[in-house]
Amino acid sequence: AKNTEEIAAIRNVTAGTIVSSPAAHAEFDGPVGLMNFIQILRRLSGGKPVGFKLCIGDKQEFIDICRAIRATGIIPDFISVDGAEGGTGAAPLEFTDHLGMPLHEALAFVKRTLDSYGLSESVKIIAAGKIITGFDILKSLALGASVCYSARGMMFALGCIQALQCDSGKCPVGVATQDPALYKGLDPADKKVRVASFHANTILATKEMMEACGFTSIGDVKASKFFRRIDEQTTKSFEQIYFNEGEKLYSKIFSI
Repeated sequence: AKNTEEIAAIRNVTAGTIVSSPAAHAEFDGPVGLMNFIQILRRLSGGKPVGFKLCIGDKQEFIDICRAIRATGIIPDFISVDGAEGGTGAAPLEFTDHLGMPLHEALAFVKRTLDSYGLSESVKIIAAGKIITGFDILKSLALGASVCYSARGMMFALGCIQALQCDSGKCPVGVATQDPALYKGLDPADKKVRVASFHANTILATKEMMEACGFTSIGDVKASKFFRRIDEQTTKSFEQIYFNEGEKLYSKIFSI
């Protein structure tokens, strides 16, 4: 079992048992409680950057969080937006396939909302969820992200075959297991080169695409520069799709 004596001692649970992580956090309740908890963590960490991660579901809940930020004056350093595409092999299959807002829609919504509350300059947006290629990175930056996480891409480089056994301790390629008979199949000397190469070449591809587009800095990567074909005769920019067409609607919703 993955719940070893060491892990059990840290999590204050019984070793060898199945541990289901709760959907809610025991330390706070509601948006204001979240802000107060951020303040506590910031104080205990000596002022280190503190933020939170979420997958957008009910839009009103995120609007309420922004209102709580304004009401309390406690501003998180970052918000990590996890798209519905993200997930772990330990997640229930139906959850992985159907719950949450897709990353690009969620990023644009979070960016619009933070803009509406005057928080974009203070709160950095981190994008997470099936970001694998350089183009994935550029699309996320164009929609408001300041930073991109890539877990799945790194796992693929490490040898993950998506066996969906992450929680069982029986990962056949040795990535997500503590079983010596399985993890001996993962050679760190070989895999570290593969992971480093994937990272370096993905960043290189991102730079090369920026050069091809005439971008001289990350600040040039804007929603107005990316386009999507809507139908056989219509192409629209990300600016039109995710921002301009919803401007009137959101200006009514986001009243402080």
